[in-house]
Amino acid sequence: MKRPPVSFATAQKASAMGLGEQFAFYLFCGVALPAVMWSATRGTSLLEPLAQRTAIELALANAATCYILTRLRTYARARLLSYVLPVNLAVFGTVAALNSLVRLNVSITLFLACFAATIAISFLVTMRIRHVNPRLLHYIVPGGDSGKLSGRQGFVDAPSISKMRDLVEGNQVSGSIIADLHHEHPPEWERLLARAALKGIPVYHYRLLEEALTGEVRINHLRENELGSLIPNLPYRTAKRAFDIALVVLVAPLLLPALALLALAIRIESNGPAIFIQERIGFRGETFRMFKFRTMAVQQDTGDPAAQLDQKITKDNDARITRIGRYLRKTRMDELPQAWNILMGDMSWIGPRPEARELADWYEAEIPFYSYRHIVRPGITGWAQVNQGHVADLDSVKAKLRFDFYYVKNLSLWLDILIALKTLRVVVQGIGAK
Repeated sequence: MKRPPVSFATAQKASAMGLGEQFAFYLFCGVALPAVMWSATRGTSLLEPLAQRTAIELALANAATCYILTRLRTYARARLLSYVLPVNLAVFGTVAALNSLVRLNVSITLFLACFAATIAISFLVTMRIRHVNPRLLHYIVPGGDSGKLSGRQGFVDAPSISKMRDLVEGNQVSGSIIADLHHEHPPEWERLLARAALKGIPVYHYRLLEEALTGEVRINHLRENELGSLIPNLPYRTAKRAFDIALVVLVAPLLLPALALLALAIRIESNGPAIFIQERIGFRGETFRMFKFRTMAVQQDTGDPAAQLDQKITKDNDARITRIGRYLRKTRMDELPQAWNILMGDMSWIGPRPEARELADWYEAEIPFYSYRHIVRPGITGWAQVNQGHVADLDSVKAKLRFDFYYVKNLSLWLDILIALKTLRVVVQGIGAK
């Protein structure tokens, strides 16, 4: 079955408030209402050029905020309330920076009043969407693997075929119908699924729901339709490369002094080089030399392959980690030297984390389709890192691979923005570091 144009999560929330209604609400409560109150309290006409210019900017900023938050909600594992403030700060901060750059005069008090109002309504809209449609029921058709969704909130096993037919014909299905569409259902169930689709009732393949709820993509068998659906967004992949280079150049004046200070601190604390260089497997399975700050004491090479593989794996409370190394790992600042890898085309800011060659060879031997994650450039941060954190055992690597496949399948600007926001939260809270 062809994937619907919107995600299941979006379909669930659509009845709460349409995008057009959200835009209107933002413009009224985020611009019009605070502007009228500002005019009344200051005795300034909204027809003045300064006020009009400011109002136009604020309307565009409100529309952008509304649109970005709406797009972020289409992905799994989006902690909606967590991203309200960062998105608002990013949008209004960009507008303020552009005003300063082109020396455009605006009303600061009106700008701040509307900014505060937009943050408030962003929280209100998000809270309403989070709690929408608690009575929606999604019926799971028996047969195949669709039973994997049983027991989740809002998901129930479909009743008998006759009772399900009555629900469909009576337009009493509030949510959707879920089935394993790769399974050969009895003819009466297939006719019922077709009838439900004709009546406008959403019919989903269970894998679509599984992905939307978990943020993971499972590959159990080498089927053309599954791997075909994982072909990344090629136009965006090209634009993403240009963005990576531009961002490295932009942050270089700030990054270089910070790198020098951190390198000096590492050398003072322990013997050995400040930069740790390791061969990693990257884009299209090619090997490259990845740079990062050394966070562990220098290890002696024993020449034992098993010992060398064990040294590649970082364990919980690993005694080899230095004091400054623990701080660098917690804040992810040990990854900063990889800006050079990004500039050279080996990596991206966002993508699946590259693995050491020894580990990659081990995973490839144990896990089917492992190498498919190399279809995009590896990143400093990624979907698996912000949702799962550090992994050390084979089962965790399998779970990580499902996150990587989700990223490849859904590669887009909006997913990268969501990962960037999640990364900020991880850095601030120190989640998943070892």
